[in-house]
Amino acid sequence: MALNNPAFNNPAFQDPKAVKTYPGGAQAANLGAQTQYATAQQTATDAAAQAQLEGMYAAPAAGAVETGRMSYEDTIWKTVGLFAILLIGAVAGWIWTMAGVTTLNPNPNILPWMIGALGGFVLSMVVIFTSRKKIRPGLIFAYAALEGLFIGGISAFFEFIWPGIVVQATLGTLAVVGVTLALFASGKVRASKRATKVFLIAMLGYLVFSLVNIGLMIFNVPIAGGPFGMLSNEGPFGIPWGVLIGVFVVIMAAYSLVLDFDNIQQGVRNGAPRQFGWLAGFGLMVTVVWLYIEILRILAIARGNN
Repeated sequence: MALNNPAFNNPAFQDPKAVKTYPGGAQAANLGAQTQYATAQQTATDAAAQAQLEGMYAAPAAGAVETGRMSYEDTIWKTVGLFAILLIGAVAGWIWTMAGVTTLNPNPNILPWMIGALGGFVLSMVVIFTSRKKIRPGLIFAYAALEGLFIGGISAFFEFIWPGIVVQATLGTLAVVGVTLALFASGKVRASKRATKVFLIAMLGYLVFSLVNIGLMIFNVPIAGGPFGMLSNEGPFGIPWGVLIGVFVVIMAAYSLVLDFDNIQQGVRNGAPRQFGWLAGFGLMVTVVWLYIEILRILAIARGNN
């Protein structure tokens, strides 16, 4: 319509900026009232937008529940919850292991930690393979409970033989986890492709060694004498091989923690779904339990050879 009617060929109708350059300004273009109204409306709009922005900045940051994405805080709480379940299972395993110990029967019950070890291993495999399609927190809860049963049972068994060893192993585990987390958070320790390759090769070698050691113990081969097989044998400078190898394994476990922290960091940065926080807690639990068992065994070998 504006193009068909010459009266609407006024630049003010074609270009909103034209009013500013029109000879005499808005008053001469007879658009003063309209311009004032538009200006007031724009001012009100700007004020509303500014108030909305101020409200957004003043409001608490959106968490994992609101965004549906993985966050550090949500992952920490999930991990703490899993370790709480593990602790309850550990108390139950400890009580069950020591319940039958009497003066007539001084042998602790090994059934709790055997059930926990086998059940935990099976569930860990199920969690790992099924998590590619769907993460099931219930399976992770059950794993934490069984792993707690294992930890409590074996800890009670070792404590019965070497009093005070559980406190030492717990403090050692907390120290390694704390130092590793502090170094990672400060940026002084990071996972690298080369270090990860070396780690995987070392893990494979240690797995093969462990299987061979267990086989030699089962068949009572003389070279694998002692409660820990070849790990009980004396090494260089009179230090048992179990202590030397155990220190190396603790270093591997510490690097495994670095990989776990790095995966969590990448998950948060990539905006992974919130459910992956359970998988992160599961991974941390597997590594920490492995670290605790290795430190417990190092201490047992060292004290057993004194």
